[in-house]
Amino acid sequence: MRQIVLDTETTGLDWRNGDRVIEIGCVELLNRNLTGRHFHVFINPGRGIDAEAVAVHGITEEFLADKPRFDGIVGDFENFVRDAELVIHNASFDVGFLDNELKLLGRPTLDVLCAGVVDTLKMAKEQNPGKKASLDALCDRYEIDNGHRTLHGALLDAELLAEVYLAMTRGQESLIMTLEEEPPSVTGDLSGGAFERKPLLVLRASETELEAHDKVLAEISKANKGLCMWLPPEPAAA
Repeated sequence: MRQIVLDTETTGLDWRNGDRVIEIGCVELLNRNLTGRHFHVFINPGRGIDAEAVAVHGITEEFLADKPRFDGIVGDFENFVRDAELVIHNASFDVGFLDNELKLLGRPTLDVLCAGVVDTLKMAKEQNPGKKASLDALCDRYEIDNGHRTLHGALLDAELLAEVYLAMTRGQESLIMTLEEEPPSVTGDLSGGAFERKPLLVLRASETELEAHDKVLAEISKANKGLCMWLPPEPAAA
């Protein structure tokens, strides 16, 4: 099972208003283990960045001036995430922005490119209704060190989210191991001959237990006017 934990940073809050992706960070999970492979890139959006957004991620227009446009990195991005399941916090935000970038280039969107999306924000709200579900709050809940997260950053947030996701879904490892285990082999000759089988221990009811059983059946029959499925029907009156 290949999963890609993904995060983006953007020029603003809404791609419908012309906001663009300026950073993508991805880390790879294979069978719930971090592989060490990652994809990280800064992108020149070709437009300004909202001051509120800069306050969140600290990425400026000057910093991005010499960075590639999205069309210059799209092939590498597609190759990294292709056929994997994406794990994203508040998935509708990142998926909306990335799908917009892909559509602008006439490329397939993420629902075609990838195997599906897991939204950890939705998962956190379902697991702990009414509790804070931000990435920082989840790091606190699962005791994951995020002291170095002074600003948002796509790769850093993806790395933290990978640890959060593994903590949130802990217990699935045993399920995967069970599914991967081979069924126990049966020893002995199965080609037609008998193989050794341990004798079964048969415990028979005592006379006292049989009498108690008959008494219970009689009480059931009396309460149901002679109808008791464990007793033969009483003969009809002549």
